[in-house]
Amino acid sequence: MDFRQEFIEFALEQDVLRFGEFKTKAGRLSPYFFNAGLFNDGAALDRLSQFYAKAILASGLAVDTLFGPAYKGIPLVAVSALALARAGRNLPFSFNRKEAKDHGEGGSIIGAPLAGRVLIIDDVISAGTSVRESVELIRAAGATPCGVVIALDRMERGRGHLSATQEVERDFAIPVVAVATLDDLMAFLRERSDFKEHQSAVTLYRQEYGIASAH
Repeated sequence: MDFRQEFIEFALEQDVLRFGEFKTKAGRLSPYFFNAGLFNDGAALDRLSQFYAKAILASGLAVDTLFGPAYKGIPLVAVSALALARAGRNLPFSFNRKEAKDHGEGGSIIGAPLAGRVLIIDDVISAGTSVRESVELIRAAGATPCGVVIALDRMERGRGHLSATQEVERDFAIPVVAVATLDDLMAFLRERSDFKEHQSAVTLYRQEYGIASAH
């Protein structure tokens, strides 16, 4: 089984991915809900990190440093660095604190210096605010943002015709790599007879709010 399909199965097992009727921040009624914050024990985080590592390695991106934006990106960047090291790719990592500290080591970046090609590790992209702030921090340090890795790309239009991930790619000229996308979720539903009941609702939602095609 492809690791993207494995990830969807894992998210369902952990109750991170649920089917039903959920109201999104945009006020849309979504037939599925994804909350990466529910990967909240050691075993789940360990497994999640392996999926992030696989997605990063499969992307073929040239990366020198990993960066996790506060707060959700902090545990994600730490465990992703660990999983990558286990897979033979040892990379330095850092994260930021929300308020700059003026004593001790000072500054807002903790961990390795931001240098070279920096990959941003986050859970999802909704408004793109976290990515914007991360890009500014990376560039201010004289480094180059080279991409963003997230758990799930909903492939859903924002206010315009582009999705939040496409807007990030357009605005910052960097790729967004997702462990899994809405296309992967739909492929999973097609293959699994035990989830067939949710297929039509997700398909209709995709037709109404989805972007034209995967990027």
